[in-house]
Amino acid sequence: MAAAEAVAMAEKVVADLREKCETPAELLREVASAMADEMGAGLEKEGGSRVNMLLSYVDKLPTGREEGLFYGLDLGGTNFRVLRVQLGGNEKHVVNRESREVSIPPQLMSGSSSELFGFIASELGKFVADEKCTDALSNGKKRELGFTFSFPVKQHSVASGTLVKWTKAFSIDDAVGEDVVAELQTAMEKQGLDMHVAALINDAVGTLAGARYYDKDVVAGVIFGTGTNAAYVEKANAIPKWEGELPNSGDMVINMEWGNFCSSHLPVTEYDQELDMESLNPGEQIYEKLMSGMYLGEIVRRVLLKISLQSSIFGNIDHTKLKTRFLLRTPHISAMHHDETPDLKIVAEKLEENLEITGTSLETRKLVVEICDIVARRAARLAAAGLAGILKKLGRDGNAEQRSVIAIDGGLFEHYTKFRECLEITLGELLGEEASKSVAVKHADDGSGIGAALIAASQSQYRNVE
Repeated sequence: MAAAEAVAMAEKVVADLREKCETPAELLREVASAMADEMGAGLEKEGGSRVNMLLSYVDKLPTGREEGLFYGLDLGGTNFRVLRVQLGGNEKHVVNRESREVSIPPQLMSGSSSELFGFIASELGKFVADEKCTDALSNGKKRELGFTFSFPVKQHSVASGTLVKWTKAFSIDDAVGEDVVAELQTAMEKQGLDMHVAALINDAVGTLAGARYYDKDVVAGVIFGTGTNAAYVEKANAIPKWEGELPNSGDMVINMEWGNFCSSHLPVTEYDQELDMESLNPGEQIYEKLMSGMYLGEIVRRVLLKISLQSSIFGNIDHTKLKTRFLLRTPHISAMHHDETPDLKIVAEKLEENLEITGTSLETRKLVVEICDIVARRAARLAAAGLAGILKKLGRDGNAEQRSVIAIDGGLFEHYTKFRECLEITLGELLGEEASKSVAVKHADDGSGIGAALIAASQSQYRNVE
């Protein structure tokens, strides 16, 4: 195959990809409307929508007036974090904050529930033992802890929830179906640790709480990281499936679990369909598979594989690496996408390091950057449509009078600059010039850790007992 023919062949694959990934504003408005509709259906009744719209039972978010010493525990992956915050009330906010990160020994990730929670409780005990400010817990009060647990949970109250299933690298069978708060509480008691779990939340709810503490106009907390999720504040009387007394605050934080959103308006390609069919959960989490950090590198790898099988643009290569699923990660495509060297040296390095593709021409490397751009841009624009959907559901998508802030955490948003910039520009495009003046997107660093401690404060059993 002549060089020119090989390039033409590769360019045809990229042109086809570009066309299938197109996200014109009209399409994104349809996606936003579909998201708002699915939200309504999910609030109507259990199982009414692919978007679960789970009640978090958090009806009081931090106001900034909370005072005292509170703990947070954040478990969502191979490490967990414990942190302690001293809150000083209105003027002072967070007076002091200390945290510690602990790696979980791999054998505990597939052992028994009592071993895992026993290990967590003993590390928490060591952290508590370092407490400087013991007078903060006089009058026989228990220490209070907020627990961020980023695995699927069926929540029963603000401080109880049963584990539906493990994800990531965990597989502890005897914990499934059990109340994770009760497991932790039992483990803490065995350690002689006098601590009460005041709230069980996930990272999206934590992000919302952490940002709301500093800014009362925050309406949603969103995660764009390895996975994606969103939580927002809904009026309790707008939740038909809510049974029982409405909370005094009139509000309820909803954990959307929006990664499972799906709509005929989503621009899905052959690469996405194949990725989905070969995944552990075919037909599920379609929205997440189009736009979260777990999958963007994998989509790009599949496009590169098709090009290499149809044209000789990469030379005579061994396809072993290029055929290995999830070998190309999102940080690799981010590095290639942001390459500003004149000869795209970083692209050449990443192709060689990860896929054993060497000796590429500048023309080929430019094509690789374009593939990264198409995939990341589609992701960012679909992410913006989701945010527009939340604002639409809240009636805040055209209201320039009312300020609305969306707090975002997660590595994809934090580290992938072009993704973040594209998301922000697209949201402005969807809202229009006037409405977008009153909407702000904020990066909320470490929402899930500090958010847990702050929700423990807002849910404290000692509030108003002073």
